[in-house]
Amino acid sequence: MRDRTFALREVRTGTDLETAFDVRREVFVVEQGVPEELEFDAYDAQALHICAVRTEDGVALGTARLLYGGHAPEPIAATEGLGALGRLAVTRAARGLGVGAALVRGIEDAGRARGLTVMELSAQTQALGFYERLGYVPYGDVYPDAGIPHRAMRRAL
Repeated sequence: MRDRTFALREVRTGTDLETAFDVRREVFVVEQGVPEELEFDAYDAQALHICAVRTEDGVALGTARLLYGGHAPEPIAATEGLGALGRLAVTRAARGLGVGAALVRGIEDAGRARGLTVMELSAQTQALGFYERLGYVPYGDVYPDAGIPHRAMRRAL
């Protein structure tokens, strides 16, 4: 197993949240051309966010969020035990270091700690293999989200 040069940290301050937003802006808005008004939504204020930060200097390498319970859209809010992993973003410099997989596992752990039993996500089709390797199973048809093809996926926790 390779040494991890980063740590996961739950976002607890406004400064940490802005750091998470900076990563998402870099990946989704700048790299992928997602309009900023679609990337950031009302759920961000209530979601649980985590960041991966480089241990040597605290530089943010990636982020992800968890929606669950009353702070989530339907049908997640109405389904006991269901959470939604979303907004997973890893900076270009950190790709290939295991940051994405660690963020997925970190969100899953946070979900388990909150009593969740199933995690869903909306994967860009180019990332299906990544999520499948982590145990997620695609279902339903491909659909556009911010002009990018996506597919729903699910995993029991």
